[in-house]
Amino acid sequence: MKKIYLDHNATTPVLPEVVEFVKPFFSDFFGNPSSIHWAGRDVRVHYDNAREHVASMVNAKPEEIVFTGCGSESDNHAIKGVAFSRKSRGNHIITTAIEHPAVLNTCRYLETVGYRVTYLPVDQDGQIEPDDVRKAIEKETILISVMYANNETGNLLPIREIGAIAREHDVIFHSDMVQALGKIAIDVDSLNVDLASFAGHKVYAPKGVGVLYIRQGLDIENLIHGGHQEGGRRAGTENVIGAIAFGKANEIISHHMDEENKRIDGLRQKLLEGILERIDHVKFNGHRTHRLPNTLNLSFEFVEAESLLIALDLKGIAVSSGSACSSGSGEPSHVLRAMDIPVETCLGTIRLSLGRSNTEEDLDYTLSVLPEIVARLRAMSPLYRKK
Repeated sequence: MKKIYLDHNATTPVLPEVVEFVKPFFSDFFGNPSSIHWAGRDVRVHYDNAREHVASMVNAKPEEIVFTGCGSESDNHAIKGVAFSRKSRGNHIITTAIEHPAVLNTCRYLETVGYRVTYLPVDQDGQIEPDDVRKAIEKETILISVMYANNETGNLLPIREIGAIAREHDVIFHSDMVQALGKIAIDVDSLNVDLASFAGHKVYAPKGVGVLYIRQGLDIENLIHGGHQEGGRRAGTENVIGAIAFGKANEIISHHMDEENKRIDGLRQKLLEGILERIDHVKFNGHRTHRLPNTLNLSFEFVEAESLLIALDLKGIAVSSGSACSSGSGEPSHVLRAMDIPVETCLGTIRLSLGRSNTEEDLDYTLSVLPEIVARLRAMSPLYRKK
């Protein structure tokens, strides 16, 4: 059976070059990078190189890059770290209603221990107005956290403008950039962020490694306490293989990144046009232009997303109904609900996210089977027959 992977926002396959690069670190290069003898030094040089590759990808200094266990850990470290270190200055946090659960649930936890959180709304395109952030700032506001790219719709949010507003008011600004890395150019300095979260498995590195960018000079409370690894900012023996793979993946995708993403954007546009031409009652969710080049979020009226996903899977096509972190919840997407999309429409929504391995042939095959699947599922819907 033909297998087509259209769920790159959930995770990406590890690049073969990355796999080959890390193999010696399972055997020859086995030392602890914190050790001062030859075995540690042999590994440390590669570990430091990986940090430099990640830093270069986002225009940061190597010492501003902290390796973590995943994007969710990075979000937790940023938000809790600022909240606990600045609690004497205030207890108010601003975020949006469409953030990743790693941000939303961290904020909800902080509400149980005395912090106040403002969850800003978005418009029907899933966009936020920077002026809404300005209006929400209070004397006790200590942190603003707004994602750069939404994992479900692919929307790009105006974080440069929001970051400038945060600096005007001396408020720390964090951005979850997990979905943006590798898909668009990132310059943490020009984007006015103080903290930014990244994850390796979104950029063709293994799962289990992330990064937190911490602007030089900013002190926040540690999330994990113990030894002095990562400059004393994240305790625990380093995940050498994960970090080195993350660095190598960044090095590889940085080459010809603009050209590759233009190619993927062209494929996405072809897929969108093909679906809209062949299938009626399909709603495009998100902003048409301020978006990632690889992501489509589409609602198929009179169809349940779960049935559509299963039918596509039986044809070898992997897609998603939204965030992989929320799969199995049975609840409508909080992102789509924040966009005021009706529940019944939310429940018929799928996300298609393309990546480096996708080809024109993948899309041709998808477009050849999707209309028949939708028609078959709609034939079983009493609502569609009434329509």
